[in-house]
Amino acid sequence: MPKVLISDSMSKVAQKIFEKNNISIDVKTGLSEDEIIKIIPEYDGLVVRSATKVTKNIISAAKKLKVIGRAGAGVDNIDIPFAKENNMIVMNTPGGNANATAEHTFALIMSVLRKIPFANETTHKGQWEKKNIKGNELSKKTLGIIGFGNVGVRLSNLVKGFDMKILVNSKSLESRKKDFPHVENVSFDEIINKSDIISFHCKAPKDGKPLITKEHYTNMKPTAYLINAARGNIVDEKDLNNALNENLIAGAAIDVFSKEPAKENILFNNPKVVLTPHIAASTSEASVVVAEMVANQISDFLLKGTKINTV
Repeated sequence: MPKVLISDSMSKVAQKIFEKNNISIDVKTGLSEDEIIKIIPEYDGLVVRSATKVTKNIISAAKKLKVIGRAGAGVDNIDIPFAKENNMIVMNTPGGNANATAEHTFALIMSVLRKIPFANETTHKGQWEKKNIKGNELSKKTLGIIGFGNVGVRLSNLVKGFDMKILVNSKSLESRKKDFPHVENVSFDEIINKSDIISFHCKAPKDGKPLITKEHYTNMKPTAYLINAARGNIVDEKDLNNALNENLIAGAAIDVFSKEPAKENILFNNPKVVLTPHIAASTSEASVVVAEMVANQISDFLLKGTKINTV
């Protein structure tokens, strides 16, 4: 009987699916790397979310491990090249939390445009800052979406009712263009120059360098807003903070950080930034969907050899 370890908190639906398929399952969360190394030799499969870092040391110790499943899309916390060197399959669940992430991105956009966090905080304090709070409307603005996978597509559909112009920068869009007549595929620089709101929904560059540099901010509209719910290292936080302080752009909303958990960050206490702690994909609905997907995918692989959503 195959045996699987779930090392991060997730919906119990995953456990039920494994049990239904007669796969032995252990749920042990909050383990350190050393603790995982001690027990991983007995497992055929490992299921993680984002808390567990599947390092070379863990992979080296995993003598029986055949598959690593990520309940979510991003696999930055898994050493994929080393896993492949050791003949391990790595799977993720693309699209499982796309709607959740897109909706959170939309919420960030509206929050920063209408200054919702500041309005909420000061009103709770009885300060009634009505005269000092003037927001901006989303209607008729230009939205630039960098990356047009599941999340980018969903966001483009969410804003359809706002009579927006939607610019996209995506290498893969040309082959799918007929399916998305409401967007226009343009260069990265054109998005930087023309957008009122720029939202990242792409992978981080392989070289680890930020996608947006100091020079880009000088070419953006001073009324523009930057949104990042994709990967922390896409945006250099120091450069962004300087751009905000120098009034090169109007504001930003950030859900992901270069170092997480973000206990300290240069963007903290900047009044022009709305910050959330990497929760874009964290909804009750999405947690069930990704747990179902990863459990079914790993079950199919261990029992039938079927490979689904391998990375």
